[in-house]
Amino acid sequence: MPLQSKFPDLGLTIFSRMSALAAETGAINLSQGFPDFACDAALLEGVSAALQAGHNQYAPMPGLPLLRQAIAHKFEASAGLVVDPEREITITAGATQALYTAIATVLRAGDEAIILEPAYDSYAPAIVAQGAVPVRISLAPPRFAVDWQAVAAAVTPRTRLIIVNNPNNPATSIFSRADLDALAGIAEQHDLLVLSDEVYEHLVFDGQQHASVLSHPQLRPRSFAVYSFGKTFHATGWKVGYCVAAPALMAEFRKLHQYLVFSVSTPMQHALAKHLQQAAHWQGLATFYQQKRDHLAAGLQAAGFTLLPSASTYFQLVDYSAIRHDLGELAFAEWLTREHGVASIPVSAFYADGRDHHIVRFCFAKQQQTLDAAISRLAGLR
Repeated sequence: MPLQSKFPDLGLTIFSRMSALAAETGAINLSQGFPDFACDAALLEGVSAALQAGHNQYAPMPGLPLLRQAIAHKFEASAGLVVDPEREITITAGATQALYTAIATVLRAGDEAIILEPAYDSYAPAIVAQGAVPVRISLAPPRFAVDWQAVAAAVTPRTRLIIVNNPNNPATSIFSRADLDALAGIAEQHDLLVLSDEVYEHLVFDGQQHASVLSHPQLRPRSFAVYSFGKTFHATGWKVGYCVAAPALMAEFRKLHQYLVFSVSTPMQHALAKHLQQAAHWQGLATFYQQKRDHLAAGLQAAGFTLLPSASTYFQLVDYSAIRHDLGELAFAEWLTREHGVASIPVSAFYADGRDHHIVRFCFAKQQQTLDAAISRLAGLR
């Protein structure tokens, strides 16, 4: 019997496509979201020490107690939140696995889940894999504010879950307290669960603060919140993240987690637990990345792009209408890569209908010399 695809419309992701084009053409890759600089030497030394100490067998299914305790201490230090490391935290094989596990835990065939677009590309396939239906609410540039009335209107008797991304990739926007209140009101009225992708929690700029669903008394008992050490410690290839949820939710999450991956790289967990003990390792991230944002933004503006607000993440969105109004976003991204040697991501790829606003995304999580080289090449646009 021939295999019937669950995802007949899915192909190569835009990230793989643009990175491949960058490699083919020798372009500077500001498309895919990963740093091109090393993580802290102390973190690498911690992994080596853990390997040499013999920490090479399975970790406990929920994660090393030392790491879960260190995460709980970080929540208390950074946001004044008390999180139970034994019953509310599970270490995962990256944030994407945590997202998938939470979605699969909640949704059954025929259910609906609301997502806000532009949306990170793993949400909808994970929903569809459960036989459920993604219900999409579109956000509009330049600020990508959520129309909570539209969200409320999209709820049906089949709705089980609302997925939010705060800070938002690619929109770079963040939720206010009023946003959390509105989300809580909808979730309580319709008895919905919430999945909050918060992997960029420490990359919030201009003195603003990240507001987690875990900090909201009405959202805390009905939310899964997902985080990534890859984003926090410049180690995306390690694929170590974690999920936080109330004990009842986490108990169900772990039932599935134990059969998906069971446990996560033991030496990495030991190294991360030790690294988290120094708060400076994560407290300085906003300043570190804001300097990179400002440097790239100045170069992009000088090249003729119109900047959109970048409140968070390590991305800068720009409107290129003044440069090539005749090209759609994908065509522009390919033209820029081939003709000017800098790769970006079309934001239309984050909308299911591919709607085009003449906006592309650049990643500034790069070395100074990488950013300088990209700015130099883009100067030719003028």
